[in-house]
Amino acid sequence: MSSKLPEIYLIRHGETDWAAIGRHTGRRDLPLNDKGGDEARQLQGRLAGIEFDRVLVSTLQRAQATCRLAGFEERAQQDARLVEWNYGDFEGKTQAEIQQVFPGWNVFTHGCPGGETVDEVIARADSVVADLATYEGRTVIFAHGHFLRVLGARWCRLGMDVAKALLLQTTGVCVLGYDKNQHQPVIRLWNQRA
Repeated sequence: MSSKLPEIYLIRHGETDWAAIGRHTGRRDLPLNDKGGDEARQLQGRLAGIEFDRVLVSTLQRAQATCRLAGFEERAQQDARLVEWNYGDFEGKTQAEIQQVFPGWNVFTHGCPGGETVDEVIARADSVVADLATYEGRTVIFAHGHFLRVLGARWCRLGMDVAKALLLQTTGVCVLGYDKNQHQPVIRLWNQRA
């Protein structure tokens, strides 16, 4: 571990047509809609003056477009581990539609039939956390709502009950770090929209 503790900024992509109506958008590679593009451009002002040592982005176009419109495309490194949860049979479905066939379903508890299990997503997030903990300075990540909620919880070595409680809106900005040392991971900021 270096002497300069890492600080991690998590940014959910801008709005898509499916996000606007609550459809689960996992691996479907949808573009940003007009509002999402505007949200992404506004990140330039929100992040102005913050120096990042590295920029990581999901391989899906909605995260990449957000990264580009926020002004970070030239430095971005794609990381396939940052893609959204694979919703399998629930891809494109709303929570209400899923509840009709699977009452009480929650992605953080049950995973997705035909997609990723809870344990698979935890393993993917833990792999990212292990790398992030070795970095010096500030990293910014452009990715997806449910996966970033898991990443935030796992950064703090917490379970899916915490991920379930971490609401993250489009272009919400979060900051992970440490209190005093690498044994005290914390969430410094969550879902900042202004």
